[in-house]
Amino acid sequence: MRDKNGQRIILEKAIIENHKRYVERINFYKNFGYDIEEERRFILEKARPLYGDILEVGTGKGYLTLALAREGHKFTTVDISAEEQEFARLNIKHFGLEQKVDFLTRDARHLDFKDGSFDIVISLNMVHHLVNPFAVVDELTRVLKNEGRIVLGDFSKAGLALVNKLHKNEGKTHRVGLIGLNDIAKYLLSKGCKLEKDRTSFQEILVVYKKDN
Repeated sequence: MRDKNGQRIILEKAIIENHKRYVERINFYKNFGYDIEEERRFILEKARPLYGDILEVGTGKGYLTLALAREGHKFTTVDISAEEQEFARLNIKHFGLEQKVDFLTRDARHLDFKDGSFDIVISLNMVHHLVNPFAVVDELTRVLKNEGRIVLGDFSKAGLALVNKLHKNEGKTHRVGLIGLNDIAKYLLSKGCKLEKDRTSFQEILVVYKKDN
């Protein structure tokens, strides 16, 4: 059995190595004109005002998670992949912000939160991964308070092309579903939601209001 000092050294090494991979990914994207940190700032500007109970759905590598924590928000983030969340969790530890974030491994189709639990729900670059994004959107709407907002973002065609390059560089395949944000927008409009749209070269954004304010 390792002593506590040995465990601490192993954890510190894991945090350092993880952050190195984080920086490498950011620099890879920048080489193609995509500034991850700037894009996250853009997303957060569209999400403002940020207040109350905040839920991030689809932690992924934790780029948006870090941006939220750096601004001082205390929030919950969920992802179906414990492995992906571990990358995000270690990076949050690197910046000493672990007290800001409650990491939960959950399936976004079946969230164990009560109806109307959150003021703000944010999900970035998750929709293109989903087999049935409409079921997820229904669940995000369910856990949102009546006067709350959902902020949905996903890659544009240029963004997806760039992500494909990154995955190829890592020896992986990037699978993309058939349903995009435009389909989600039509679905939400049919449900009586109010929408605002915006975009950058690499991202598309929907701000969704559960009911008219």
